[in-house]
Amino acid sequence: MRVRLDLAYDGTGFLGWAQQPGLRTVQGVLQDALGVLTRTEPPRVGVAGRTDAGVHARGQVAHVDLPPPVAEDPLLLRRLNGLLPVDVRVRRAAVAPEGFDARFSALSRTYRYRVADGPEAVDPLRRHDVLSWPRPLDPDAMQAATRALIGEHDFAAYCKRREGATTIRRLLQLDWVRGQDGLLVMTVEADAFCHSMVRSLVGAMLAVGEGRRGAAWPGSLVALDRRADDVAVAPPHALVLEHVTYPADGELLARQAVTRNVRRLAAG
Repeated sequence: MRVRLDLAYDGTGFLGWAQQPGLRTVQGVLQDALGVLTRTEPPRVGVAGRTDAGVHARGQVAHVDLPPPVAEDPLLLRRLNGLLPVDVRVRRAAVAPEGFDARFSALSRTYRYRVADGPEAVDPLRRHDVLSWPRPLDPDAMQAATRALIGEHDFAAYCKRREGATTIRRLLQLDWVRGQDGLLVMTVEADAFCHSMVRSLVGAMLAVGEGRRGAAWPGSLVALDRRADDVAVAPPHALVLEHVTYPADGELLARQAVTRNVRRLAAG
């Protein structure tokens, strides 16, 4: 039976989501805990978004196929959390509706990136999830730079290309807001993200916020068909996967069919 897992983790002590031999990863510790519950080889866990080393999550979603006695155990959540380290928590575990796939059924993912660009906003207690930036940033210029990026584009300039993978993505939201705590927070939502895309977008926006680049520069890069050498990748520790959106239960399979298609930009 397929089970949906909603989880959160502090990425500081992990080398990313994806299991790697001999390395501590979120997928690895989660699968090991599930293996103890099932008393079998650790079952494979699928995920909505494969976060990089140091990246956190509040709203990650995963799925795993378990034997019915384990999947339907009313104490599954408690038992699973009892086996996990304190920097990973499963917040919800429930039998998934038919057609559910954490990755391919998703409509969108939402991330936030937090920056302290002045001494008054730097909080040592938040050093693991906020980027301390040594120079003041202009949020209005950064917000202006977001406009040309909204919509469907080839984001090859912002991605580490993977063989056979498309870099076409639909950006649904990209906003910079300064909160009452003084932090600058970028919220970005897309149907999917390619490798390093969010942190590369942040890197480009920081260059605009400092005045090293004009507001039109980030949007101009979508004309490139390769990784842009002059876009810095922002540090991972200030990035959090906040939420994954799914369609209604009856539309899960149809959404998978759309997601699995190789995307191409419309002509013109």
